[in-house]
Amino acid sequence: MPDDQSAAADGWLLLNYRVPPEPTRLRSAVWRRLKSLGAIYLQNSAAALPVSVGAERALRKLRSEILDMGGTAVLLSCAVLAGADGVHAAFQAARDDEYAEIVDRCDDFLAQVKKEHVAGHYTYAELEENEVDLEKLQKWFDRVRERDVFGADGRQAAEKALAVCAQSLEEYAARVYAEEAESH
Repeated sequence: MPDDQSAAADGWLLLNYRVPPEPTRLRSAVWRRLKSLGAIYLQNSAAALPVSVGAERALRKLRSEILDMGGTAVLLSCAVLAGADGVHAAFQAARDDEYAEIVDRCDDFLAQVKKEHVAGHYTYAELEENEVDLEKLQKWFDRVRERDVFGADGRQAAEKALAVCAQSLEEYAARVYAEEAESH
């Protein structure tokens, strides 16, 4: 992972676009796509990402889709001449928010596993459902980590929360296997 200096030296990609006002789903689709890429909005219809081959490819594709919607879009590669700290801080805050949301979802996951323990639901079906939920959390974390080019502070808390979830699931799985062995 690059350090702040090298990532900042590579610059930023800026997508400046305009989408037709109707139907509103077009605007929503662009917003969702930019959010999934980890872009930050500098103002309405101006979103930025640190330069990378993957980010450029994704933004070029999105630009093409915006043009197909009847909109306009320009993709710029640029350096921040003034206000770089603010852009960097906004990008870090966006990643920290995503990590915090993962931690919240981990808390929900732990509550669900605890609920299964309390209810005595030690079945393979429940175990499989919880395994799927943990896998989704891990994939989400992997996507956020991939776009966290500056190493946001929230990453460690999310990693720790996921480790606690994995341990909790392991304990639940052991109990499921023990219950199954006793019933046979």
